[in-house]
Amino acid sequence: MTDTSSFDYELPEALIAQRPAASREAARLLVLRPDAPEHRVVSDLVELVPEDALVVLNSTRVRRARLFGRRVRSEGRVELLLLEPVLGSDRWRALGKANRPLKPGDEIRVGELAIVVDEKAEDGVLTLRLESSAPLDEALVKDGLLPLPPYIRRAPDGADDERYQTVFARELGSVAAPTAGLHLSRELLAGLESRGVELGFLTLHVGVGTFRPLSSERLEDHVMHEERIQVGAELAEQVRRARREGRPVVAVGTTVVRTLESVVALTGEIREYSGSTRLFITPGYQFRVVDALLTNFHMPKSTLLALVAAFAGYELMMSGYRTAVEQGYRFLSYGDAMWIPRCYGRTI
Repeated sequence: MTDTSSFDYELPEALIAQRPAASREAARLLVLRPDAPEHRVVSDLVELVPEDALVVLNSTRVRRARLFGRRVRSEGRVELLLLEPVLGSDRWRALGKANRPLKPGDEIRVGELAIVVDEKAEDGVLTLRLESSAPLDEALVKDGLLPLPPYIRRAPDGADDERYQTVFARELGSVAAPTAGLHLSRELLAGLESRGVELGFLTLHVGVGTFRPLSSERLEDHVMHEERIQVGAELAEQVRRARREGRPVVAVGTTVVRTLESVVALTGEIREYSGSTRLFITPGYQFRVVDALLTNFHMPKSTLLALVAAFAGYELMMSGYRTAVEQGYRFLSYGDAMWIPRCYGRTI
């Protein structure tokens, strides 16, 4: 399965969710099975997740990284999206839009933030210096906005401050939410724990590359984006113990799958790890950690779709997506969810 056109499908604009469901666990849930799909709601996960499972969650928190300001000299409007800090310095990588192209030396004012463009790479990524009388993250809370995905055709509002973060978000650093986790309320998590389900946490800071489509005609030619990951000693031991005891490891979202599988690919085992990954999971990949997956519905021709196809099996996944479109499921970040109770794509 190497042709990227195989991961295309018709997604009606009307099915792209512009706002979340009335409550986190009220979203619809398509249960993907080889015989026939089931139509449930997210709250049903309390009974669908095996009682002895280890459920792994991504604790990343979305930074208020979208900034609107003006050039100091011309007063021209500027929009910036902070991507990530440059390690070992006080500078940041960012994307920028303005009426005239931004260039090194440009000075920008955003509220109390003074910003200078230091460099501009060939791909358009800027390197910025940011100065503020307050700590940067405090300034961003005051002057920044949540960077809603580009397919949400509205400005963020107060409701997004809560609903575009998971209830377990604590490690600040993402430019997009780990969207499967958005469905889980504190009450649902408590319900899982009351049945003996164990919860564990890791971190993958979602980068803007998550929105970039497959960029070549063949999967093997796609250059996968890099993202920062962290698995602590506690989670590593939880996973090892679940493996020893034959208990299933459930990933909430593709970010959790990518992190767990990356650590094994990079180190040969599940262990404490902090670094980055470019792992690109495609059909044929041999999963070594994850047994079940909760995920949202993803964009056509996306790396996330390729990962889900690898986990569920290509034909089963595409059948599920056809069903979801026919049944009017809501797609993408604020949309409905899919529960894949086992790794159907695994070769025994």
